[in-house]
Amino acid sequence: MRRRGSCGLGLEQSAGCAPPPAPELPAMLSDSNSVKLKSDHSPVQSCKVATHEDEKTKLVFKRYSQRAQQFARATLQEQCRPSYAKKEMGKLFAEKYSMDISPFVRKNINEDEALFKYEPPFGFHKFFDRVKDLLELLPEHDLPEDLKSKHCKRCVVVGSGGILHGLELGHLLNQFDIVIRLNDAPVQGYTDHVGNKTTIRMTYPEGAPLSEQEYPPSSLFVAVLFKRVDFNWLQAMVKNETLPLWMRLFFWREVAKKIPFTSKHFRILNPVIIKETALDILQFPEPQSKFWGWDKNVPTIGVTAVVLATHLCDEVSLAGFGYQLDQPSTPLHYYNNLCMAAMKLQPMHNVTGETKFLQKLIKEKVVKDLTGGIHCEFCSKDS
Repeated sequence: MRRRGSCGLGLEQSAGCAPPPAPELPAMLSDSNSVKLKSDHSPVQSCKVATHEDEKTKLVFKRYSQRAQQFARATLQEQCRPSYAKKEMGKLFAEKYSMDISPFVRKNINEDEALFKYEPPFGFHKFFDRVKDLLELLPEHDLPEDLKSKHCKRCVVVGSGGILHGLELGHLLNQFDIVIRLNDAPVQGYTDHVGNKTTIRMTYPEGAPLSEQEYPPSSLFVAVLFKRVDFNWLQAMVKNETLPLWMRLFFWREVAKKIPFTSKHFRILNPVIIKETALDILQFPEPQSKFWGWDKNVPTIGVTAVVLATHLCDEVSLAGFGYQLDQPSTPLHYYNNLCMAAMKLQPMHNVTGETKFLQKLIKEKVVKDLTGGIHCEFCSKDS
């Protein structure tokens, strides 16, 4: 049986892990920043969504929900500050953060040496021709004009953390100019919790939603490429072709057979943003050539999306991030029954390092945490 996973630092938390190094590893990162549990004999117990049955717990949760909604509403009502997130990142990280990096890969790849310094996912070394061929299929390499021309843009990166369930922030998340969703974290059936607006769906092939209902016609598909076969899959999706069966065997889980978009809706994430996130900002070790997989230096798609948002938007918020590792029976995601304990099985991401990074961004007022899973700005001691 295949299950939704849980992996990343969900920081999206839970909604955006990078793919596992290879198809047969037993517990693999997720479809959604999460740990992929392939075996029916997994030791991880199932969790039920909290029902808050006793009166005191109900009251506390209701108060928390109200404060979260008030905080999100206040965030939306504040005056938007042009280039705010980028300027603050520059102050915090100086030369470790690029002020002029392109969020998506553009056609002038001949002029970008940094793009080919590392192999995927940190760059496209040895993949020049593959990238060039893909870019020939993509007519656009930026935000749509209606968003690009907007004087000041507010972004929210929506993770898949269980903390989203019951807060009823959906209608407020829909009011952001750009809503970034990760991997296959669903909207259908969860609108009250996470809204139904999707501006960007950012994922690698194995994380892409299988349901065509998760692809609103006006949204963008931002592909994150980790391995050779990912290029083949993306090309097939853009050209509306069928990927050969033998090629599908190189993926560690089922991948979408079709993305219901025309070519103008596809983008390729600039891998230099992954490199910037991991090697420069988080100071993870340089990638080493290994026979099997990677060192624990690949950032989750969730934290990568937050850094991407600072390059795309003027003001950045996040929701649904944060792991309560000291509460192993707490639901990991808002959409399935995986427990927080599952995070202890994922071998690929530095959860602690990413959490500290996000806490720093929130405490330094670079971004806002609308659900309080990383650092709660709207909580009080009596809540």
